[in-house]
Amino acid sequence: MERMRSSTNGMFLKNNSVGEATGSNMNPEDLEIRPGGMLVQKRDSGSDENPVSVPTIKVRVKHGSKYHEIYISSEASFGELKKMLAERTGLHHEDQKIIYKKKERHSKEYLDTVRVKDGSKMVLVEDSASRERRCLEMLKNANAEKASKSLSQISQEVDEFSKQVTAMEATVATGNKVAEADVDNIIGSLMAELVKLDELVVNGELKLQKQMLEKRVQKYIETLDIFKLQNTMLRSKEREKIPLQQQEVSVGQRPELLQKQQVLQEKQRKNSTGQTPVLQQQPLRQQSESVIVTTKWETFD
Repeated sequence: MERMRSSTNGMFLKNNSVGEATGSNMNPEDLEIRPGGMLVQKRDSGSDENPVSVPTIKVRVKHGSKYHEIYISSEASFGELKKMLAERTGLHHEDQKIIYKKKERHSKEYLDTVRVKDGSKMVLVEDSASRERRCLEMLKNANAEKASKSLSQISQEVDEFSKQVTAMEATVATGNKVAEADVDNIIGSLMAELVKLDELVVNGELKLQKQMLEKRVQKYIETLDIFKLQNTMLRSKEREKIPLQQQEVSVGQRPELLQKQQVLQEKQRKNSTGQTPVLQQQPLRQQSESVIVTTKWETFD
């Protein structure tokens, strides 16, 4: 074919003067060789000038034990024929293999270029290897789509956690403490997101997005760990302030507390002094009743 094209180019180069004389500016690249060896202008489906009716032919295709009669344009491709056969047989056009004149015909080949005529017979068989490749490709695409949705969902959840981390940053920036339980809860949730990301199997651009999201989650966890450390430091400072407050009370910087203590002690003292005379008189009365006092003294020789 290439040899004939080169000879055609040479022919037109030699006869260039003839073309100029006839006023024709034919380009050799616009020509093609038909099955009979005739050199004609290439077909252009988009041009409406001088429309030529293309004949429709009938071909018989055997698939298993059945024959299918297909009416199709004589200038159609085998790919178009496979799509028409897919409607009749239910076999995907990419899984079909058409045999014509003991040769497999590719989808891009045209019927007229291999001299398919009205009433020509063909054989249709299933291409198992192509079917396996197509099924694997479909499975791969389905997994990629599923992974993409999972990655998008994880990204949305991380965005929600990022808002909480930002709010905690604002609290810490003012010198206040954050609830350590909340910090632990967010860290646990972010660790769960990392586990989800680790289970995802992705390639290409999705793999890059996964790596960026993992780094983002790890950064948030490190920030929360810093918050916990700052809480620990604030607690230690508060413990150091307690002995200082006790020393201030002992020196007398809290007179109100000392006055209250003195008032309580005074009340207790008064109560104790008021009850002692009564308690002392009772034993004296008992002694006076049981003992007889006399002024007579016994003398001894």
